[in-house]
Amino acid sequence: MTETILVINAGSSSIKFQLFDAADGTLPVRLRGQIEGIGTTPRLLVQGGSVPLPAESGDGVPGALAFLGAWLRQRLGGAMPVAVGHRVVHGGPAYDTHVAVDDAVIGTLERYVPLAPLHQPNNLAPIRAIRKLTPEMLQVACFDTAFHRHHSELADRYAIPDALFREGVRRYGFHGLSYEYIAGRLPDLAPGIAGGRVVVAHLGSGASMCAIRDGRSVDSTMGFTALDGLPMGTRPGQLDPGVVLYLLDKGMDARAIERLLYHDCGLKGLSGISNDVRDLLASADPRARLALDCFVYRASLAIGALAAAMGGIDGLVFTAGIGERAPAIRKAIAERARWLGLDLDEAANDANALCITTPDSRVKGCVIPTDEERMIAHHTRDILRRHRPA
Repeated sequence: MTETILVINAGSSSIKFQLFDAADGTLPVRLRGQIEGIGTTPRLLVQGGSVPLPAESGDGVPGALAFLGAWLRQRLGGAMPVAVGHRVVHGGPAYDTHVAVDDAVIGTLERYVPLAPLHQPNNLAPIRAIRKLTPEMLQVACFDTAFHRHHSELADRYAIPDALFREGVRRYGFHGLSYEYIAGRLPDLAPGIAGGRVVVAHLGSGASMCAIRDGRSVDSTMGFTALDGLPMGTRPGQLDPGVVLYLLDKGMDARAIERLLYHDCGLKGLSGISNDVRDLLASADPRARLALDCFVYRASLAIGALAAAMGGIDGLVFTAGIGERAPAIRKAIAERARWLGLDLDEAANDANALCITTPDSRVKGCVIPTDEERMIAHHTRDILRRHRPA
Protein backbone atom coordinates (compact mmCIF):
# COMPACT_ATOMS: atom_id res chain seq x y z
CA MET A 1 0.00 0.00 0.00
CA THR A 2 1.36 3.41 -1.00
CA GLU A 3 2.27 5.62 1.95
CA THR A 4 0.50 8.97 2.10
CA ILE A 5 0.88 12.27 3.93
CA LEU A 6 -2.22 14.21 4.94
CA VAL A 7 -1.97 18.01 4.95
CA ILE A 8 -4.54 20.01 6.91
CA ASN A 9 -5.20 23.74 6.69
CA ALA A 10 -7.90 24.46 9.25
CA GLY A 11 -10.13 27.51 9.59
CA SER A 12 -12.91 28.45 11.99
CA SER A 13 -15.65 26.56 10.14
CA SER A 14 -13.79 24.49 7.56
CA ILE A 15 -10.93 22.05 7.22
CA LYS A 16 -9.14 21.96 3.87
CA PHE A 17 -7.06 18.87 3.23
CA GLN A 18 -4.85 17.27 0.62
CA LEU A 19 -3.47 13.74 0.51
CA PHE A 20 -0.01 13.35 -1.04
CA ASP A 21 1.76 10.22 -2.26
CA ALA A 22 4.75 10.10 0.09
CA ALA A 23 6.62 7.42 -1.88
CA ASP A 24 6.85 9.50 -5.07
CA GLY A 25 9.62 12.11 -5.03
CA THR A 26 7.34 14.66 -6.68
CA LEU A 27 4.65 14.25 -4.00
CA PRO A 28 1.67 13.93 -6.37
CA VAL A 29 -1.74 14.77 -4.93
CA ARG A 30 -3.95 11.71 -4.57
CA LEU A 31 -6.97 13.47 -3.12
CA ARG A 32 -8.09 16.94 -2.07
CA GLY A 33 -11.21 18.32 -0.46
CA GLN A 34 -12.61 20.12 2.54
CA ILE A 35 -15.15 19.83 5.32
CA GLU A 36 -17.40 22.90 5.42
CA GLY A 37 -20.06 24.07 7.85
CA ILE A 38 -18.36 22.79 11.01
CA GLY A 39 -20.55 23.70 13.95
CA THR A 40 -23.70 24.02 11.83
CA THR A 41 -24.36 21.59 8.97
CA PRO A 42 -21.00 19.95 8.24
CA ARG A 43 -20.41 18.27 4.89
CA LEU A 44 -17.42 16.77 3.14
CA LEU A 45 -16.71 18.23 -0.29
CA VAL A 46 -14.53 16.22 -2.64
CA GLN A 47 -14.21 15.89 -6.38
CA GLY A 48 -17.40 14.31 -7.56
CA GLY A 49 -19.77 15.50 -4.87
CA SER A 50 -20.72 16.34 -1.32
CA VAL A 51 -21.11 13.96 1.64
CA PRO A 52 -23.19 15.14 4.65
CA LEU A 53 -21.61 14.29 7.98
CA PRO A 54 -23.78 12.19 10.31
CA ALA A 55 -25.38 13.82 13.35
CA GLU A 56 -22.85 12.26 15.73
CA SER A 57 -20.09 14.16 13.90
CA GLY A 58 -21.60 17.52 14.80
CA ASP A 59 -19.38 18.26 17.81
CA GLY A 60 -17.04 20.62 16.01
CA VAL A 61 -13.53 19.90 14.80
CA PRO A 62 -13.01 16.59 16.73
CA GLY A 63 -16.16 15.07 15.23
CA ALA A 64 -15.32 16.32 11.76
CA LEU A 65 -11.80 14.87 11.96
CA ALA A 66 -13.08 11.53 13.26
CA PHE A 67 -15.40 11.34 10.28
CA LEU A 68 -12.61 12.35 7.89
CA GLY A 69 -10.30 9.71 9.34
CA ALA A 70 -12.88 6.95 8.92
CA TRP A 71 -13.70 8.16 5.41
CA LEU A 72 -10.02 8.22 4.42
CA ARG A 73 -9.43 4.76 5.90
CA GLN A 74 -12.27 3.38 3.80
CA ARG A 75 -11.06 5.27 0.73
CA LEU A 76 -7.51 3.95 1.21
CA GLY A 77 -8.53 0.36 1.80
CA GLY A 78 -7.91 0.38 5.54
CA ALA A 79 -4.60 2.25 5.45
CA MET A 80 -4.01 5.57 7.15
CA PRO A 81 -1.58 8.38 6.36
CA VAL A 82 1.89 7.91 7.82
CA ALA A 83 1.99 11.54 8.98
CA VAL A 84 -0.11 14.69 9.13
CA GLY A 85 1.25 18.15 8.36
CA HIS A 86 -0.48 21.30 9.60
CA ARG A 87 -0.23 24.96 8.70
CA VAL A 88 0.38 26.92 11.90
CA VAL A 89 0.47 30.67 11.42
CA HIS A 90 2.65 31.77 14.35
CA GLY A 91 5.75 29.97 15.57
CA GLY A 92 6.70 32.85 17.87
CA PRO A 93 10.25 33.23 19.14
CA ALA A 94 10.48 29.53 20.01
CA TYR A 95 10.43 28.03 16.52
CA ASP A 96 12.50 29.13 13.55
CA THR A 97 11.89 25.86 11.71
CA HIS A 98 9.11 23.28 11.35
CA VAL A 99 8.77 20.69 14.12
CA ALA A 100 7.23 17.36 15.08
CA VAL A 101 4.39 17.97 17.53
CA ASP A 102 4.30 16.79 21.14
CA ASP A 103 2.49 18.08 24.20
CA ALA A 104 5.24 20.60 24.96
CA VAL A 105 5.04 22.04 21.42
CA ILE A 106 1.26 22.39 21.69
CA GLY A 107 1.63 24.15 25.04
CA THR A 108 4.13 26.61 23.60
CA LEU A 109 2.03 27.34 20.51
CA GLU A 110 -1.03 28.02 22.66
CA ARG A 111 0.87 30.96 24.16
CA TYR A 112 0.88 32.63 20.74
CA VAL A 113 -2.90 32.60 20.29
CA PRO A 114 -3.15 36.33 21.19
CA LEU A 115 -0.67 37.06 18.38
CA ALA A 116 -2.84 35.37 15.74
CA PRO A 117 -6.38 35.11 17.13
CA LEU A 118 -7.95 34.60 13.70
CA HIS A 119 -5.73 31.64 12.87
CA GLN A 120 -3.82 30.03 15.73
CA PRO A 121 -6.80 28.51 17.63
CA ASN A 122 -8.10 26.94 14.41
CA ASN A 123 -4.63 25.67 13.48
CA LEU A 124 -4.21 23.99 16.87
CA ALA A 125 -7.70 22.46 17.11
CA PRO A 126 -7.08 19.62 14.60
CA ILE A 127 -3.64 18.93 16.09
CA ARG A 128 -5.19 18.37 19.51
CA ALA A 129 -8.08 16.34 18.06
CA ILE A 130 -5.81 14.00 16.08
CA ARG A 131 -3.47 13.63 19.06
CA LYS A 132 -6.45 12.46 21.12
CA LEU A 133 -7.83 10.14 18.42
CA THR A 134 -4.51 8.64 17.26
CA PRO A 135 -1.71 9.66 19.64
CA GLU A 136 0.84 7.56 17.78
CA MET A 137 0.39 9.55 14.55
CA LEU A 138 3.34 11.77 13.64
CA GLN A 139 2.10 15.35 13.31
CA VAL A 140 4.21 18.22 12.02
CA ALA A 141 3.61 21.92 12.64
CA CYS A 142 4.72 24.04 9.66
CA PHE A 143 4.99 27.73 10.48
CA ASP A 144 4.18 30.75 8.33
CA THR A 145 6.84 32.62 10.29
CA ALA A 146 9.73 30.18 9.74
CA PHE A 147 10.83 31.42 6.29
CA HIS A 148 11.43 34.90 7.74
CA ARG A 149 13.30 33.92 10.89
CA HIS A 150 16.76 34.47 9.38
CA HIS A 151 16.37 38.19 8.76
CA SER A 152 18.98 40.56 10.05
CA GLU A 153 18.26 41.88 13.53
CA LEU A 154 18.04 45.32 11.94
CA ALA A 155 15.05 44.20 9.85
CA ASP A 156 13.19 42.62 12.76
CA ARG A 157 13.72 45.24 15.48
CA TYR A 158 11.11 47.72 16.63
CA ALA A 159 12.33 50.95 18.25
CA ILE A 160 11.34 49.74 21.72
CA PRO A 161 13.33 48.79 24.85
CA ASP A 162 15.67 45.84 24.41
CA ALA A 163 13.93 43.79 27.11
CA LEU A 164 10.77 43.64 24.98
CA PHE A 165 12.72 42.46 21.95
CA ARG A 166 14.38 39.76 24.05
CA GLU A 167 11.01 38.44 25.18
CA GLY A 168 9.82 38.17 21.59
CA VAL A 169 8.26 41.51 20.64
CA ARG A 170 9.74 41.72 17.17
CA ARG A 171 8.82 41.57 13.50
CA TYR A 172 8.13 38.01 12.37
CA GLY A 173 6.47 38.16 8.95
CA PHE A 174 3.87 35.68 7.71
CA HIS A 175 2.76 33.80 4.57
CA GLY A 176 6.18 32.18 4.75
CA LEU A 177 5.04 28.83 3.34
CA SER A 178 3.76 30.65 0.25
CA TYR A 179 6.96 32.67 -0.15
CA GLU A 180 9.11 29.60 0.32
CA TYR A 181 7.17 27.81 -2.41
CA ILE A 182 7.53 30.74 -4.83
CA ALA A 183 11.26 31.02 -4.10
CA GLY A 184 11.61 27.32 -4.89
CA ARG A 185 9.77 27.66 -8.20
CA LEU A 186 11.69 30.66 -9.52
CA PRO A 187 14.71 28.67 -10.79
CA ASP A 188 12.41 26.68 -13.08
CA LEU A 189 9.85 29.35 -14.03
CA ALA A 190 11.90 32.55 -14.02
CA PRO A 191 15.60 31.62 -13.86
CA GLY A 192 16.68 35.11 -14.87
CA ILE A 193 15.57 36.55 -11.53
CA ALA A 194 15.82 33.48 -9.25
CA GLY A 195 19.18 34.53 -7.84
CA GLY A 196 18.34 38.22 -7.82
CA ARG A 197 16.22 40.70 -5.92
CA VAL A 198 12.53 39.81 -6.06
CA VAL A 199 9.46 41.28 -4.39
CA VAL A 200 6.70 38.68 -4.04
CA ALA A 201 3.17 39.97 -3.51
CA HIS A 202 0.95 37.42 -1.75
CA LEU A 203 -2.38 39.15 -2.30
CA GLY A 204 -5.48 37.48 -0.95
CA SER A 205 -7.94 38.02 1.87
CA GLY A 206 -4.77 38.15 3.92
CA ALA A 207 -2.14 40.12 2.05
CA SER A 208 1.54 40.82 2.44
CA MET A 209 4.72 41.32 0.44
CA CYS A 210 8.17 39.87 0.90
CA ALA A 211 11.63 40.91 -0.29
CA ILE A 212 13.52 37.80 -1.43
CA ARG A 213 17.17 37.96 -2.42
CA ASP A 214 18.88 34.84 -3.77
CA GLY A 215 15.95 32.72 -2.55
CA ARG A 216 15.97 33.97 1.06
CA SER A 217 13.61 36.34 2.84
CA VAL A 218 15.17 39.73 3.54
CA ASP A 219 12.14 41.61 4.87
CA SER A 220 8.34 41.49 4.87
CA THR A 221 5.46 43.92 5.26
CA MET A 222 3.97 41.99 8.20
CA GLY A 223 5.39 42.24 11.68
CA PHE A 224 4.60 41.06 15.23
CA THR A 225 1.13 39.98 14.14
CA ALA A 226 -0.70 39.46 10.86
CA LEU A 227 -2.37 42.88 11.22
CA ASP A 228 0.55 44.87 9.87
CA GLY A 229 1.49 45.99 6.36
CA LEU A 230 -1.00 46.08 3.50
CA PRO A 231 -4.74 46.64 3.91
CA MET A 232 -6.45 43.25 3.76
CA GLY A 233 -9.97 41.90 3.45
CA THR A 234 -10.92 42.78 7.03
CA ARG A 235 -7.59 43.86 8.59
CA PRO A 236 -6.26 47.44 8.41
CA GLY A 237 -2.60 46.85 7.66
CA GLN A 238 -0.20 49.56 8.80
CA LEU A 239 -1.77 51.55 11.63
CA ASP A 240 -0.45 54.22 13.97
CA PRO A 241 -0.46 52.62 17.46
CA GLY A 242 -1.89 55.89 18.68
CA VAL A 243 -5.19 54.83 17.07
CA VAL A 244 -5.36 51.93 19.54
CA LEU A 245 -4.66 54.30 22.45
CA TYR A 246 -7.40 56.60 21.16
CA LEU A 247 -9.89 53.73 21.03
CA LEU A 248 -8.98 52.70 24.58
CA ASP A 249 -9.57 56.27 25.77
CA LYS A 250 -12.93 56.18 23.99
CA GLY A 251 -13.92 53.28 26.20
CA MET A 252 -13.35 50.26 23.94
CA ASP A 253 -11.79 47.29 25.71
CA ALA A 254 -9.07 45.05 24.28
CA ARG A 255 -11.48 42.44 22.97
CA ALA A 256 -13.61 45.02 21.18
CA ILE A 257 -10.53 46.54 19.58
CA GLU A 258 -9.32 43.09 18.58
CA ARG A 259 -12.62 42.41 16.86
CA LEU A 260 -12.51 45.76 15.07
CA LEU A 261 -8.97 45.25 13.80
CA TYR A 262 -9.39 41.64 12.71
CA HIS A 263 -12.96 41.65 11.42
CA ASP A 264 -14.20 45.15 10.52
CA CYS A 265 -11.33 47.04 8.89
CA GLY A 266 -9.44 46.68 5.60
CA LEU A 267 -11.40 46.59 2.37
CA LYS A 268 -14.58 45.85 4.32
CA GLY A 269 -14.14 48.89 6.56
CA LEU A 270 -13.09 51.25 3.76
CA SER A 271 -15.89 50.27 1.39
CA GLY A 272 -18.70 49.44 3.80
CA ILE A 273 -19.66 46.92 1.10
CA SER A 274 -17.49 43.81 1.06
CA ASN A 275 -14.10 42.38 1.90
CA ASP A 276 -14.02 40.58 -1.47
CA VAL A 277 -12.09 42.25 -4.30
CA ARG A 278 -14.40 40.63 -6.86
CA ASP A 279 -17.39 42.40 -5.34
CA LEU A 280 -15.55 45.71 -5.20
CA LEU A 281 -14.37 45.48 -8.82
CA ALA A 282 -17.96 44.84 -9.91
CA SER A 283 -19.39 47.74 -7.87
CA ALA A 284 -20.06 51.26 -9.15
CA ASP A 285 -20.09 52.61 -5.58
CA PRO A 286 -17.31 55.21 -5.10
CA ARG A 287 -16.52 53.63 -1.73
CA ALA A 288 -15.56 50.43 -3.54
CA ARG A 289 -13.17 52.41 -5.74
CA LEU A 290 -11.71 54.10 -2.65
CA ALA A 291 -11.01 50.74 -1.02
CA LEU A 292 -9.28 49.36 -4.11
CA ASP A 293 -7.30 52.54 -4.68
CA CYS A 294 -6.08 52.42 -1.09
CA PHE A 295 -5.07 48.77 -1.48
CA VAL A 296 -3.13 49.54 -4.68
CA TYR A 297 -1.51 52.66 -3.22
CA ARG A 298 -0.26 50.88 -0.13
CA ALA A 299 0.98 47.94 -2.21
CA SER A 300 2.97 50.31 -4.44
CA LEU A 301 4.56 51.95 -1.41
CA ALA A 302 5.55 48.53 -0.08
CA ILE A 303 7.25 47.58 -3.35
CA GLY A 304 9.45 50.65 -3.10
CA ALA A 305 10.30 49.99 0.54
CA LEU A 306 11.17 46.33 -0.06
CA ALA A 307 13.24 47.24 -3.11
CA ALA A 308 15.15 49.66 -0.89
CA ALA A 309 15.79 46.85 1.62
CA MET A 310 17.50 44.86 -1.15
CA GLY A 311 19.27 47.74 -2.84
CA GLY A 312 17.16 47.37 -5.97
CA ILE A 313 14.68 45.07 -7.66
CA ASP A 314 14.92 42.58 -10.53
CA GLY A 315 11.48 40.98 -10.39
CA LEU A 316 7.93 41.35 -9.07
CA VAL A 317 5.87 38.19 -8.57
CA PHE A 318 2.12 38.13 -7.92
CA THR A 319 0.55 35.16 -6.16
CA ALA A 320 -2.49 34.04 -4.06
CA GLY A 321 -6.15 34.66 -4.92
CA ILE A 322 -6.02 38.35 -5.91
CA GLY A 323 -2.48 38.19 -7.21
CA GLU A 324 -3.23 35.22 -9.44
CA ARG A 325 -6.70 36.12 -10.67
CA ALA A 326 -7.25 39.90 -10.62
CA PRO A 327 -5.60 41.45 -13.70
CA ALA A 328 -7.07 44.87 -12.93
CA ILE A 329 -5.36 45.01 -9.54
CA ARG A 330 -2.05 43.79 -10.98
CA LYS A 331 -2.27 46.43 -13.72
CA ALA A 332 -2.93 49.23 -11.23
CA ILE A 333 0.00 48.16 -9.04
CA ALA A 334 2.28 47.72 -12.07
CA GLU A 335 1.46 51.21 -13.35
CA ARG A 336 2.59 52.67 -10.02
CA ALA A 337 5.79 50.60 -10.26
CA ARG A 338 6.80 51.84 -13.72
CA TRP A 339 9.37 54.16 -12.16
CA LEU A 340 11.27 51.06 -11.03
CA GLY A 341 11.56 49.83 -14.61
CA LEU A 342 8.51 47.57 -14.83
CA ASP A 343 6.79 47.72 -18.23
CA LEU A 344 3.50 45.79 -18.25
CA ASP A 345 2.35 43.69 -21.22
CA GLU A 346 -1.41 44.26 -20.89
CA ALA A 347 -2.44 41.32 -23.09
CA ALA A 348 -0.27 38.92 -21.09
CA ASN A 349 -1.58 40.39 -17.85
CA ASP A 350 -5.20 39.98 -18.96
CA ALA A 351 -4.45 36.34 -19.80
CA ASN A 352 -2.88 35.67 -16.35
CA ALA A 353 0.29 34.61 -18.17
CA LEU A 354 3.45 33.53 -16.38
CA CYS A 355 5.35 36.61 -17.62
CA ILE A 356 3.28 39.81 -17.70
CA THR A 357 5.96 42.30 -18.69
CA THR A 358 7.38 43.26 -22.08
CA PRO A 359 10.62 41.68 -23.33
CA ASP A 360 12.56 44.90 -22.73
CA SER A 361 11.18 45.53 -19.22
CA ARG A 362 14.09 45.98 -16.82
CA VAL A 363 12.05 44.49 -13.97
CA LYS A 364 10.44 41.15 -14.84
CA GLY A 365 6.83 40.70 -13.72
CA CYS A 366 5.38 37.22 -13.15
CA VAL A 367 2.21 35.49 -12.01
CA ILE A 368 2.98 32.23 -10.18
CA PRO A 369 0.25 30.23 -8.37
CA THR A 370 1.25 29.36 -4.84
CA ASP A 371 0.94 25.95 -3.17
CA GLU A 372 1.34 26.14 0.59
CA GLU A 373 0.01 22.61 1.07
CA ARG A 374 2.79 21.17 -1.08
CA MET A 375 5.40 22.95 1.03
CA ILE A 376 3.80 21.49 4.15
CA ALA A 377 3.94 18.02 2.58
CA HIS A 378 7.65 18.46 1.77
CA HIS A 379 8.52 19.52 5.30
CA THR A 380 6.39 16.77 6.81
CA ARG A 381 8.12 14.13 4.68
CA ASP A 382 11.54 15.45 5.70
CA ILE A 383 10.67 15.23 9.38
CA LEU A 384 9.09 11.78 8.88
CA ARG A 385 12.35 10.50 7.42
CA ARG A 386 14.32 11.84 10.38
CA HIS A 387 11.95 10.17 12.85
CA ARG A 388 12.16 6.75 11.27
CA PRO A 389 14.94 4.39 12.34
CA ALA A 390 17.82 4.15 9.86
